[in-house]
Amino acid sequence: MMTREVGARPSVEPVKGQRGGAPGYVYEWVAEDLAARIESGELAPTEALPSERDLAQEYGVSLGSVRHATRLLRFRGLVITLRSKGTYVAPRQTTKDGV
Repeated sequence: MMTREVGARPSVEPVKGQRGGAPGYVYEWVAEDLAARIESGELAPTEALPSERDLAQEYGVSLGSVRHATRLLRFRGLVITLRSKGTYVAPRQTTKDGV
């Protein structure tokens, strides 16, 4: 029989998006990482994001966390989701100056 110290928490490795296991909601870290990938150009405008299942596996999180993250990115205007088609990086908006 295994014994465990009272009050001790099992060691859990941080998920990819959590910088060193910092506190916060998992979906926020996933959303921030995807936003950084979009801003850096790794994910180009109009490019399809990997499927939600693939992202969940890549980040080691639940499907619900990925769905919440993509919802947050949609709210921020970074991605567009087309029903039965997938989620795509939103085209970049340009101003009159072309910036």
